[in-house]
Amino acid sequence: MDQGLRNYLIITGGYWAFTLTDGAIRMLVVLYFHQLGYSPFEVAMLFLFYEFFGIVTNLVGGWLGARIGLNLTMHIGMGLQVVALAMLTVPEAWLSVVYVMVAQALSGIAKDLNKMSAKAGVKTLVTQGEDSRLFKWVAMLTGSKNALKGVGFFLGGALLESVGFRDALLILAGGLLLVLLVTALLLPSGLGKARTRPKFTQLFSNTPAINWLSAARFFLFGARDIWFVVGLPVFLFSVLGWRVSEVGAFLAVWVIGYGIIQSCAPMVLRGRSPSATTATCWVFVLMLIPAGIAFALQQGVEPNRVIITGLILFAVAFAINSAIHSYLIVAWSEHERVSMNVGFYYMANAGGRLTGTVLSGWIYQTQGLVGCLWWSAGFVLAAGLISLKLRRL
Repeated sequence: MDQGLRNYLIITGGYWAFTLTDGAIRMLVVLYFHQLGYSPFEVAMLFLFYEFFGIVTNLVGGWLGARIGLNLTMHIGMGLQVVALAMLTVPEAWLSVVYVMVAQALSGIAKDLNKMSAKAGVKTLVTQGEDSRLFKWVAMLTGSKNALKGVGFFLGGALLESVGFRDALLILAGGLLLVLLVTALLLPSGLGKARTRPKFTQLFSNTPAINWLSAARFFLFGARDIWFVVGLPVFLFSVLGWRVSEVGAFLAVWVIGYGIIQSCAPMVLRGRSPSATTATCWVFVLMLIPAGIAFALQQGVEPNRVIITGLILFAVAFAINSAIHSYLIVAWSEHERVSMNVGFYYMANAGGRLTGTVLSGWIYQTQGLVGCLWWSAGFVLAAGLISLKLRRL
């Protein structure tokens, strides 16, 4: 087997295993603490450090990966996730808001170290000029990751009902620890390590296209999480009367489908490498969907039908947008700066997720799901206006 392909498969396998635990812990925390009587805004606050430390981690993690190698940063992320899972297995009386936020902070650091390492690592495995192969590999990695995050949602809901909160966490921690040991033995050392050690002052991108693309990413992912993180699962559970397992299964199927569409993005775009124009067109398509869902709910259309249909359309458009963005940040980065550019870009991604997560709890509590959807449409519009700048660069 080609050495590049072998390493790509190892990185992908490790990323898959981590993503399962990441999706499961998200669903476990949202549903378990909602059952304990936490308000939607309090549930959102549990993820505040998760998203905030993701911002810091992406910025510093790209620099760290260039200095010590992406394989090491990936395994540090896996180890931190095992610790974060173990922290939540303490007795219920210990699970204060602050304690859970600290555990989620570790999980956020772990997730973004792992994601940055995996996506930047792909660039190092593809020779210059193979744009089509790079697009396919990035789309497959990102899409399969999101599909497995959906499986993680389902796994989290199913484990919560079948074995309980603590046993579920122990199962996840044990499985991830095993994967960490296996990938540490198989991956070559020094993957993605820069030939010259980058200075800390080089953390921030000085490339206009990277900066504007990162700004668009901030609003794009903020738009998703404004209604998806807290508002949607709580609405399904407390307003539409769905059971915990049904909420977990439905969101799992959605994310799995979203990931599959993302993996198929090269086929949707007929194998052509995306450009700034492609990104701009697709983001304006996406804007119409949350606005349409909100309008339909305001007109009194049966909510189950509106939510399910709207989520299917949102999955298609958002998956294509995400695949285009994930390719552009890797393609526009030089090999020597790929980890730092990817880290900077996903810092903006984490900032959007943090903003969306906090707003999701607050807006749902004050304006309901319809309010979350209108805010989502506004964020997508902002991403579209920024993308217009990319076309002129």
